Amino acid sequence: MIEDEDVTEDGSHSIRCPVLVTERLVMRPPHTDDAVEMAQLANNRRVADMLSRMPHPYGKAEAHDFIERTAKRVTGCAYALALADNGAFVGGAGLDFRQHGLELGYWVGEPYWGNGYATEAAHALIDLAFRATEVEHVHASCRVVNSASRRVIHKCGFQYVGQGMIDSISAGRVPVERYSLDRKTWVSLRTWAPAKS
Repeated sequence: MIEDEDVTEDGSHSIRCPVLVTERLVMRPPHTDDAVEMAQLANNRRVADMLSRMPHPYGKAEAHDFIERTAKRVTGCAYALALADNGAFVGGAGLDFRQHGLELGYWVGEPYWGNGYATEAAHALIDLAFRATEVEHVHASCRVVNSASRRVIHKCGFQYVGQGMIDSISAGRVPVERYSLDRKTWVSLRTWAPAKS
């Protein structure tokens, strides 16, 4: 989930963040009832090491802090990913305006890996980004060692644009691959194929 603190919060890049319902997910704002499940899933080095702003260890205090901060945001969207059939919290996703443009981020708890939830959430957020804003590009990045995230990015039609380095709270300074999806490509892909693991 995107949690960068250096984003301008002046409303100039605001986006309406409706509840999104996909085939298997309800994507809604995180709320205090999510804190226990969020802490259980996020307190996993295999998750935290793949993200820039997720600390490890991650407990209820970190979950409550994140939920409170997202409630006050005026730019971007932060979503809890919940299963439509039983409401279980499975991860998070979001869109955030960064210096280089609108960026997509997501994470799924390890017990739910391999089910296509990240791809399903990413499709919904990309559709929202291009329908609710006038941006011409959506950006995404993943650690070079994160083949699962790279597959999600490729399934969404992103094109590789280069490598860089990020500072991860959990993993330190690490190399990442950067990707971009332009509006024209999105238009040609609007009928997303069903997500598969």
